[in-house]
Amino acid sequence: MNESGRGMRELSVAAHRPIAVIGMSCRLPGAPDPAAFWQLLREGVSGIRDIPEDRGDTWETWDPDRTGHSRRGGYLDHVDRFDPGFFGISPREADGMDPQQRLALELAWEAMENARIVPERLVGSATAVYVGAAHDDYATLLHRQGPDAVSHHSMTGTHRSLVANRLSYSFGLRGPSLTLDSAQSSALVAVHLACECLRSGDSDLAIAGGINLHLVPESTLYAERFGALSPDSLCYTFDERANGYVRGEGGAFIVLKPLDRALADGDPVHCVIRGSAVNNDGGGDTLTAPDARAQEEVVRRAHRRAGTAPRDVQYVELHGTGTPVGDPIEAAALGAALGRDRDPDEPLLVGSAKTNVGHLEGAAGIVGLLKTALAIEHRELPPSLNHETPNPRIPFDELRLRVHSGLGSWPRPDAPLVAGVSSFGMGGTNCHVVLEEAPGAVPEPAHENHGPEPVTSRAPLVSGAVPWVVSGRGGQALAGQAQRLGAFAGARAGLRPVDVAWSLVRSRSVFE
Repeated sequence: MNESGRGMRELSVAAHRPIAVIGMSCRLPGAPDPAAFWQLLREGVSGIRDIPEDRGDTWETWDPDRTGHSRRGGYLDHVDRFDPGFFGISPREADGMDPQQRLALELAWEAMENARIVPERLVGSATAVYVGAAHDDYATLLHRQGPDAVSHHSMTGTHRSLVANRLSYSFGLRGPSLTLDSAQSSALVAVHLACECLRSGDSDLAIAGGINLHLVPESTLYAERFGALSPDSLCYTFDERANGYVRGEGGAFIVLKPLDRALADGDPVHCVIRGSAVNNDGGGDTLTAPDARAQEEVVRRAHRRAGTAPRDVQYVELHGTGTPVGDPIEAAALGAALGRDRDPDEPLLVGSAKTNVGHLEGAAGIVGLLKTALAIEHRELPPSLNHETPNPRIPFDELRLRVHSGLGSWPRPDAPLVAGVSSFGMGGTNCHVVLEEAPGAVPEPAHENHGPEPVTSRAPLVSGAVPWVVSGRGGQALAGQAQRLGAFAGARAGLRPVDVAWSLVRSRSVFE
């Protein structure tokens, strides 16, 4: 089949299978949930800081004379804390579990709640799980302690495949369940495969995401000795100061469903995945050197499948690591694929969440997707940080590209909001995903999201007082839920009590 014929076939298939993002969650530096992440992005805040005190002793024990930039990063607090009883896990087993497994459980639950799905109702379903994860620092930490530290739960607790399998087991899901490792593109490849699974009919619901925690200094040392890290502990994406990236940790998850099913079921639709593509450099200059032609092709293929013309795309969330080699190559590829035929007065806007929270490596792609989904939903483009002087090795005018460095509206807010998200692995596995606004999307007023989203389309009209039903696994959890509900109600003007009451009954699990 020739190129034109292949493109028509891909367009025909993709046009009938758009995928809805109906739920999302995150735990990122300075942002414990999507609402906080959006606020951090919108205000141009950096989550980069010094290593938390509760992890500093690990570094000093390993190399007491070591100081320098790699002690800074995008860190989470209290990654050792976990409520195993909530998920029916014993304290002994939880002690042997990689915190990445624990974080994935929490984020998957929160994403389902955001999608108004009661997890118990999915038991026995063909729901698929795809998770990107590229590191296993906890296994290194365990090995340091010698054979006596190995327990009955060490194998399942540290095996990376169990990150996805743990979710499927805990929630009783019988669809495909895979942990993906394509290096830095892992999480976005996980999203691509989840969409393909839904399009093929193997599943009618999928959970996809990525997690990344750096718990031991060895993994940071590997990146530093490889030459990837910035001496300034900042990502200067597409800036003349680009000198490497700073590591970040955390994770994000989304819940996916075919768009037609989501609309029929009355699900919340944050945005739509119109198409995606994955390829490999297949032999660049070196094993880890990015290849512009391969990146250009993966972008072109994703947009062919999405049925979007280059000028339709208003923004691209870059892989954008801020490395001297990678940035000019990514710019050249993106300009060739989407920029060159654009009007010089309407360049393609680009940016990178890595400038806010660091490079989450195996989870980086889902962070970029979440940022872009939020920008579409809120109909604003947040600033890409640390951009003062454009990289002289990137011909921005020729490529029709411009870094979006300030808070602003979309270039054509009256046109459908279409964006791309790129993520590239150091071994050459490239992924690009095309996002579009939800059908009939309208701007929503800004608000703090500290509780359940009210299901306004389903709530009956009633008069008088209505109960807000709250439950938890124990007294402390119950008090915490009530506190979050109170904060939610206090921060959202014009809230209808009946909407919240309906949501609490229909879209939340009932506990002891």
